[in-house]
Amino acid sequence: MTPQPLALCAKGLGFHVGGVRILDNVELAVATGSFLGVIGPNGAGKTTLLNLLSGVVRASEGSVEIEGRDVTREGPARRARRGVGRTFQTSSLFNSLSVFENARLSAQARFGGSAKFWRLPRASDDASAAAHGALERVGLTSQAARIAGGLSHGDKRKLELAILLAGEARVLLLDEPMAGVNSEDVPALTALIDQLHGEGRTVIMVEHHMSVVVGLADTIAVLDSGRILAVGDPETVIANDDVQSAYLGQPL
Repeated sequence: MTPQPLALCAKGLGFHVGGVRILDNVELAVATGSFLGVIGPNGAGKTTLLNLLSGVVRASEGSVEIEGRDVTREGPARRARRGVGRTFQTSSLFNSLSVFENARLSAQARFGGSAKFWRLPRASDDASAAAHGALERVGLTSQAARIAGGLSHGDKRKLELAILLAGEARVLLLDEPMAGVNSEDVPALTALIDQLHGEGRTVIMVEHHMSVVVGLADTIAVLDSGRILAVGDPETVIANDDVQSAYLGQPL
């Protein structure tokens, strides 16, 4: 049997601005359907890593492969069409549009239709059906007509996930999905991410909430000063002396 290609692979990945090296020789092999949590001190390069994997910025050296295909020179739109979806620390929603319209725009990009949101779609068109289905998956059907900017932080995070689902993303790159979310909303959002992963999607998540990372990830990678410090199962990584030192001796 031919082995299944890795969902995502980074080889010798580096990024620098002028003489400042942000990431240095990062090596990651992410199996299809796995859940990788990325942790590290502030300024370790975690968001930069997601930027390179999603194509938001181009690597200074090294390569990125998606399902065995080299996409190093491809931008975010092309990588999205290959099934890579990305969320950001701060909301990237169209806040003046409705919840439904945000999801529909993502679906339209997938189906290759017009992305002009002022053109009302037919109620039965594929993009609208995909948008409604995605909103139902994340529990936002009742909020479909609401302006996205008026949502709570927790519901905004759910909408960001719905946008990825509407675009049929198979690899989810999540940058601190719990940021700004009220503590009482964290369990529901955590359960939703776990459910999406359980359906076979590959997840790479940067997150400061260690309890969330440990509860979701099957593998953890630790970044420190732009380099991979440790990779392994959560229990082993958290007990690593170098990892403890990177967090200034604070218990993880």
